[in-house]
Amino acid sequence: MSARLLAVLVLLLASGAQARDGRLLATGGASQLEGAAGGGIVPWAVLAGYGTRDQDGGTAFYTRVDTGDYALDAFGVAYTFRNRLELSLARQRFDLGELQRRLSLPWDALEQDIFGAKLRLAGDLVYTPWPQLSLGVQHKRLRDAALPLAVGARDDRGTDVYLSASKLFLAGPGGRQLLLNSTLRSTRANQMGLLGHGGDRDGGRSLVFEGSAAVVLNPRWVLGLEYRQKPDNLGFAGEDAWMDAFVAWFPNKNVALVAAWADLGSIATLDGQRGGYLSLQLSY
Repeated sequence: MSARLLAVLVLLLASGAQARDGRLLATGGASQLEGAAGGGIVPWAVLAGYGTRDQDGGTAFYTRVDTGDYALDAFGVAYTFRNRLELSLARQRFDLGELQRRLSLPWDALEQDIFGAKLRLAGDLVYTPWPQLSLGVQHKRLRDAALPLAVGARDDRGTDVYLSASKLFLAGPGGRQLLLNSTLRSTRANQMGLLGHGGDRDGGRSLVFEGSAAVVLNPRWVLGLEYRQKPDNLGFAGEDAWMDAFVAWFPNKNVALVAAWADLGSIATLDGQRGGYLSLQLSY
């Protein structure tokens, strides 16, 4: 998937975007770093776009995270069929920045492609008393695995499987709407897969927890927090949980803008990786 192809897809989505009447504003969420619908770092049970059970919908996104030492660019597209099945495709480019300069590495970036699918199993975010429940998979492939394999990763590709439950409470604390999401993920991925899968410390799968909580200030503004537990497979560097605090703006059903402050802990021996997160999503 080239950047030129993605740009064409983004333009097609933008030019053909039409607001859907069947789903409430913001109920498609934003685009998660790995391409699925949800928050910034955590997939939710919601599906991309605003299509109802009689309609299709889709999104295109671009996200930038910059900690000063490292930078991550992610972009991709997702398409949902009849509010039942979401298919997504994303590419990530991780700029090694300070690590490359300190160690004089022959690589300046790591890249991976992510192929995703998410199936809504039961429930609805708003209209059922029980949460919406979705099962997802994310297959990840590094484009050049020389560095991850050199530092102890066992594989250059792997597949995450996750189960998400999401519910929007229309009468939450203070009379505001409250969204809660819980995700359980089975994974071998190191730093989301950018440092390969499995390692010299632990080569098997880990079951990790991811969660989100968001308050809807009004139909267009949302404030929230996210947490993502991580496996710790590589001996050369510990891996910490990720957290962020975000604000999302949904001016209409075609555009979403998310800004966040992210704490990513230690990444590849460099501690205290914190910085800004900015994401633009186009939907229909």
